[in-house]
Amino acid sequence: MSHSVRRHLRIEIDAYDAMIRRCIPGYEPMLKVAARELACVGSGLVLDLGAGTGALSETILEAGTASVELLDVDPEMLARARNRLMRFAGRVRFSERSFLETLPRCDGVAASLALHHVPTIGAKRTLYSRIHDALRPGGTFVNADATMPAEPAARESTWRAWADYMVARGVEEQRAFEHFEEWADEDTYFPLEEELGAFESAGFGAECVWREIGMTVVVGRKGA
Repeated sequence: MSHSVRRHLRIEIDAYDAMIRRCIPGYEPMLKVAARELACVGSGLVLDLGAGTGALSETILEAGTASVELLDVDPEMLARARNRLMRFAGRVRFSERSFLETLPRCDGVAASLALHHVPTIGAKRTLYSRIHDALRPGGTFVNADATMPAEPAARESTWRAWADYMVARGVEEQRAFEHFEEWADEDTYFPLEEELGAFESAGFGAECVWREIGMTVVVGRKGA
């Protein structure tokens, strides 16, 4: 998988963290909920898939004692993450690689706004099965990402609420809907029910523990 945030979002890397807060409803609470759900791994290893600038990794490292390995194919984003996480030097490492490659053995897996780059639900089931296999017994998988209702009216209402969120934070309405069209080139948002089904088909006990205007945190737990 090849992915460049600079090309996909049409922004400079230095602007990413500010943009994400204008564009993603409940971004910071979403990360905190994801980190909270990973506290159960203790001092084990958590993989951050498609880690970007390291915001989720930072929240996990601040909230507990786990070590984190960041995986991302975008070297510019990883460079940003290295600077961000320097204070955690003994607990963090960086891998310029795709999360579609073989994953190392771990105690937790996390992703934030990354797995929507997987284009089909079948491919997601395969990925989630590989994540399940990589986790040690009792491990936890947390995915913080966008989902979209299957029913057309509910889907339209969600897009409208998402655009309103962005407008309230200084994004012009037309530009908000242009963002949605641009992101659709690489992003696919499935209904929450399909996401939960993909978790369960991989062997996880799954639940949605948080949601806001299309954003959800889904947790999968592997049996002990």
